[in-house]
Amino acid sequence: MLIVVDPTRVARRLRVRGVVQGVGFRPFVYRYARSLGLVGWVRNDGGGVEIEVQGSEPLVEAFTRGLVAEAPPLARIDTVEPEVIPPEDGRRDFAILPSAGGTVATAIGPDVGVCPACLAELFDPADRRWRYPFINCTHCGPRYTITRSLPYDRARTSMAGFEQCPACATEYAHPGDRRFHAEPNACPVCGPRLSLFEPHGVPALARDAIAETLRRIRLGEIVAIKSLGGFHLACDAANAAAVARLRASKQRPDRPLALMLANLASVAPLARLGGAAAATLESAERSIVLLDKQAGFDARLPGIAPGLDEVGIMLPYTPLHYLLFHEAAGRPAGTAWLAEAQPLALVMTSANPHGEPLVQGNDEAFERLAEIADVLLMHDRDIVVRCDDSVLRLRSDLPVGPGEAAGAGVQFLRRARGFTPLAMPLQEAGPPVLAFGAHLKATLCMARGREAFLSQHIGNLNSPAACAALDEAAEHLQTILSVRPAAVAHDAHPDYYSTRAALEMAARLGVPAVAVQHHHAHIAAVCAEHSLDGPVLGFAADGVGLGTDGMPWGGELLQVDGAEFQRLGHLAPLPLPGGDRAAREPWRMACAVLHALGGADEAARRFAHQPHVAQVLDMLTRGTRCPPTTSLGRCFDAAAGLLGLCETMTFEGQAAMLLETAARAYGKALPLPGGYHIDRRSPDGPLVLNLYPLFNQLAEETTPERGAAHFHASLVDGLEHWIGEAAEASGLRRVALAGGCLHNRVLAAGLRSKLMARGLAVFEAQHVPPGDGGIALGQAWVARAQLMTGPAT
Repeated sequence: MLIVVDPTRVARRLRVRGVVQGVGFRPFVYRYARSLGLVGWVRNDGGGVEIEVQGSEPLVEAFTRGLVAEAPPLARIDTVEPEVIPPEDGRRDFAILPSAGGTVATAIGPDVGVCPACLAELFDPADRRWRYPFINCTHCGPRYTITRSLPYDRARTSMAGFEQCPACATEYAHPGDRRFHAEPNACPVCGPRLSLFEPHGVPALARDAIAETLRRIRLGEIVAIKSLGGFHLACDAANAAAVARLRASKQRPDRPLALMLANLASVAPLARLGGAAAATLESAERSIVLLDKQAGFDARLPGIAPGLDEVGIMLPYTPLHYLLFHEAAGRPAGTAWLAEAQPLALVMTSANPHGEPLVQGNDEAFERLAEIADVLLMHDRDIVVRCDDSVLRLRSDLPVGPGEAAGAGVQFLRRARGFTPLAMPLQEAGPPVLAFGAHLKATLCMARGREAFLSQHIGNLNSPAACAALDEAAEHLQTILSVRPAAVAHDAHPDYYSTRAALEMAARLGVPAVAVQHHHAHIAAVCAEHSLDGPVLGFAADGVGLGTDGMPWGGELLQVDGAEFQRLGHLAPLPLPGGDRAAREPWRMACAVLHALGGADEAARRFAHQPHVAQVLDMLTRGTRCPPTTSLGRCFDAAAGLLGLCETMTFEGQAAMLLETAARAYGKALPLPGGYHIDRRSPDGPLVLNLYPLFNQLAEETTPERGAAHFHASLVDGLEHWIGEAAEASGLRRVALAGGCLHNRVLAAGLRSKLMARGLAVFEAQHVPPGDGGIALGQAWVARAQLMTGPAT
């Protein structure tokens, strides 16, 4: 048969990579191609989205450019790879084809908050989805937490068991509809449904689950609410008794709790809102954003963030959340009420018993939350992947990245829902590496090609359930990315569960296991994020990490160059009386520095109310059970203990947070004269920053706020001179700052400013946490460098 091809027509096969599944990309391509009069097809496959398009050359070229310029808001286009193909005569339309398989080289998008169009339907009494808790479209709703594997199709999600009714099926199939190929599409007829239960699985007697839930909250009860990536525990934030009972049940007497408020108008009386903060709160990711408290916050909402000057706030991000506020507002029609301040403030904290991972399943909720929640609001759509809320802070001194609100840069404390599993771009491609992170704030990282995929926050690996959650996340990450790692990376500490899990996986897969020193990984994470190649000067500051000498490090000056690092300096060691217990009891660290300064009698007097003070001082005198540490975290603890701000911590980092709050309350202060000195104890030895003179002066301070301000000012001054001296000696002009201590705003902003004034280029973690939540990225970066260049000698 003779085929006649129009010589004016051209055809292209386009491979589109990035976040292009689950974001309405195929419907966009369909409508865009048809608007230009082009013919062909589009489909999902393992590599992303594949398109064949043909028409006149100018229109095909315009279409190709427009794939990036006009892409849906949730899409991220990394590459568009064109291939010239022969035109196919006889095609007269453009179609969406069924998904194909192939090697997975794409990623599913993260879960995002409900969009304005869906909210308009949700609160329209005439709409068939009026007050339906699972309303979504191609621009909003669950993605990552419901997806079992790619390509992203309904059959591979936890929506597979919900067959669409005729009305939903029509929307799904109609190219002009907002729900065209929206995989979680559903309505009250065919979709997931809410149920309310008493503890232990007894159905609650309620005609309306939302109305009854709000009634119970107003009575002071604690409600477990099933959300996107797990359960929350919620209560009325203005009910001090309910908040106290929630704290007692979760064994969180002082740790700050997050708030959910209806809108920006409801936030403004409670926290200080700038333009960047407002934009971040309202962004599709709906993170918890740390904001400075307004005056009178603690009087209005006592017990939410005791002793601190900031509070974590988020806005509703699921239809279910919005419905609770809608119910409290009296069920108004339309969305005008969303611009008005609403009095309801909800504590919204992760639903998990103390030290365990986020509750995920319904049966699990009945078992694990029965002694905490008075009632459970749940539904019958499975959560495939646990994913906690992200927590971030805006810092005006940090560079503003692409897509961020002007005026402030982002720094993550916890990177999870809304951002997982978005990839971090890497400077160059390399072999796939799976990194298992550290013991605290555990995350995983899979490096694949020129991308690194950081898992959701998993938490501290202190319980069997948390360890199981790590294993589960490791398997899911490999499945969702369809990658078999060529190596497995882990912390150098042999007793971490993450280390044992990594070694077991490496043995099972028959691939190398690469141990990465903790602080090397901290600096490497910053190098990976900012694409820094070649040697950099790194300052790693945290609570603890096993050093190459077997001692607990935590205030380290390193030269890092890929797979290699050299320790150039460290803080003067402090004794840890009682070992790990000293990390939880700042009064012990205060005793340690007083004893070292010849003030054992003063320590005994000051801490006479502590039942073990005599034993601690005896250990210090004998030098038994007092391992030395270079940890900056323990220096913060010692200062807090000396100033009487915190003697015993109920959560990690509490002493440092109270010290920072006290310093910010006082305001600017000058460094104390003679507050430190810098030693080189041998010609080729490390450069040591000695802070004992600072502790000696703090011991005489009678005003805690003034002492905290002087501590921070003196510390920043000492670090600047110490790092500056190392930079001059080494010739390195790029400085990477990392570690959990860099969450401290006074320290981080002050040090950045002073180092930049010296002419040094300063880099910090921003899109991964600077603390242990970012360690896995650094491990993957180091292990890949070692695979590509060979192990360090």
